[in-house]
Amino acid sequence: MMIDARNLSKRYSRPEGDVQALSDVSLAVDENEFVVVRGPSGSGKSTLLMVIGGLLTPDSGRVTVCGDDPYALSPDRRARFRAKNIGFVFQQFHIVPYLTVRDNVLSASMALRTEDTEQRATELIERFGLADRSGHVPGELSTGERQRTALARAILNDPRLILADEPTGNLDEANGRLVLSSLAELATRNRSVLVVTHDPAVEEFAHRTVCLEAGRITGSSESVKIQE
Repeated sequence: MMIDARNLSKRYSRPEGDVQALSDVSLAVDENEFVVVRGPSGSGKSTLLMVIGGLLTPDSGRVTVCGDDPYALSPDRRARFRAKNIGFVFQQFHIVPYLTVRDNVLSASMALRTEDTEQRATELIERFGLADRSGHVPGELSTGERQRTALARAILNDPRLILADEPTGNLDEANGRLVLSSLAELATRNRSVLVVTHDPAVEEFAHRTVCLEAGRITGSSESVKIQE
């Protein structure tokens, strides 16, 4: 099992009062599975993704990713674990504004550099149609090109799990489908993909959709078919 999250709860303290972001949430994702967690703004989707990704310690419950509990590791070992096993894709891209496309992609290798890192970066840049933009900084790119740069960076280290937070939120339909088809293809190659979104169009690319409302899972449904 790629993700085994059990009874996760997370509360945020706010001046105006505490917010219960997650309440006893359990979720399992298998290898080669593309799962969508859908819910409205404020339902706890991003919190769930950060907890599963080893970025936010839950108040209670337990999560294992690739068979390991990231919160049982020291901060340094956890960072290396994330670099090796998890690729993150965000709605706001989070690419470095003063680095070129190539350097942004290569930035994922800072914690885990291998002999073929440079070659793999070149292959990914070409695969996502960015070869002629390789030396450009994000300010010179279209929105779709920035998201494709972020996706290339996310999979540079060949992670087993891709976590994506509203990856199509800032994209037009054509670029959105390109990103989703790329994620769906990754889920056929011994990887798993978990996307949190409010966009119903994402569901047609997934194996399964889980509904999250007010920090609780309210339902789950299987998709009929993954789009090619």
